[in-house]
This record gives sequence, structure tokens and C-alpha cells, in this order.
Amino acid sequence: MPLLMLKDLPRYECILEAVRLHPDLDPSACEAYLNLLRAGDEAYRRSEVFLNEHNMSPGRFTVMMLLYDKIGGKPVPQTPADLAEKAGVTRATVTGLVDTLERDGLVTREHDSGDRRMMLIHLTPKGHSALQEILPGHFKQMAAQMAPLSEHERTTLVRLLNKVAGIPSAAHIVVHSAAPEGAAHAAGDIAAPITSK
Repeated sequence: MPLLMLKDLPRYECILEAVRLHPDLDPSACEAYLNLLRAGDEAYRRSEVFLNEHNMSPGRFTVMMLLYDKIGGKPVPQTPADLAEKAGVTRATVTGLVDTLERDGLVTREHDSGDRRMMLIHLTPKGHSALQEILPGHFKQMAAQMAPLSEHERTTLVRLLNKVAGIPSAAHIVVHSAAPEGAAHAAGDIAAPITSK
């Protein structure tokens, strides 16, 4: 669902005019904020369109990515509580997503061999294959969206977005422009935003 329900953003002159009625309005902050929402909506829309072409919702894709070791290229079982924590959603949302993934044979629920009270969610071979099919196009779609920006601009964008989000320092983020095709990054940086679909 879009965050910004406007087809066209107001011109800066219109924002300046609105200051007369609303003295607390900071015109440049408003312009930056509206553009941030529009860019976020467009990024989400493109990702959602791509995933829908693969019969996958952003939420289901996120759960599957959390069950996948991006460095080792193999499945990693997780508890529903861990998935909810990592995705920043409720356990109920994760339960709904896991239900549909399990129905489609992409994940299974199994009792933890060390603690039978705990349930672990496993990516199935079918789920692993589905990710292997989706990921190359997902990465290409991300790269295409960022293509207008130089490496320096991308680094600056990441730094500024983290500053706006209140994330202390993104110094640990390294941009690899010459990564081999299909190379994976850290867990949280390649999944889509999660929604309950």
C-alpha cells in the first residue's frame, strides 16, 4: 500500500504559499519528506510487481529470505518468534505468512529436536529452489533501480537515509560495485519490506 497518496507532488512554490496559512511548515523539509515517500513507494511498487510475477508477496519473500543463509547459500531454520523479531512484525503476521508458505510446500514446521516445545520453520527444497529462481531477477531489479546513481551517490544516499531514520552510523555498510554475479550480502539488505499477504 502506498505511503503517499498523490500522483503528482505539489510544486515548491505551492508549498511556500502554504507557509502563510501554516507557519510551522518547513518548506524544504516538506519537499524532502514528500520526495522520500514517493521514492519509497516507487521502490516498493517495483519490487512488488516483480515478486507478483513469481507468485510471491513481499511478506512471503521476506520470511523465505530470513530462512536462507545468504553467505552459505543454504537454509537456516528459525522459530516463529525469531522471524517476527527480525521482520519487525507480530507473531500473528508471521503465522499467517508461514501458513501460506507451508500450504504451497515452500516451508515446513517441525519440532526442535533439542526442545520439543519449540517449533522451527524450515525452508523446503522447493522453497530453496524458488529462491534460487527469484533472486537473480530480484538483484537485477534492485540494481536497475539504483543505476542512475554513481557509487558515490549511492553511498551518500545510504548515509542520508540512515541519518533521517535515526540510525546512528552506517559506517559498517560497504558498497561492492564489482561483486560477482549472484553474490549475496548480509541478511537484512536484500529482502523486500514485509506485509501480511
